[in-house]
Amino acid sequence: MTDKQEILTAEDVKALAPLYEDVVLALKQVYDPEIPVNIYDLGLIYELNISKAYEVYIKMTFTAPNCPMADDVIAEVQRSVEDVKGIAKCTIDLTFEPAWDQSMLSDEARVILGMDLDFEDEPDTL
Repeated sequence: MTDKQEILTAEDVKALAPLYEDVVLALKQVYDPEIPVNIYDLGLIYELNISKAYEVYIKMTFTAPNCPMADDVIAEVQRSVEDVKGIAKCTIDLTFEPAWDQSMLSDEARVILGMDLDFEDEPDTL
């Protein structure tokens, strides 16, 4: 977040949990302009923090560093998050480390994109 990290108590986390869910829902309303999947399920959000002052910090990336719509998407993310009732401010840092890859896709994104889900880690029996 900043150089001076804020320590949240268990009570803080409990109070902020519904707000966190609302911010995630807001992020799921923002879509990549070239892929029919929202930025959250694409795995473009690397970090999401909400402070006691109800300020949101997001570290995010894009699927490619030369995204021509990057400024528009960042502005939409900021607008969507700041429209969440109770949020005072949203700060966004853009990063390309680590580089985005398909392993960051959620299962929902994989289904939407017609990709096979990897069930190798699950036991063969029910």
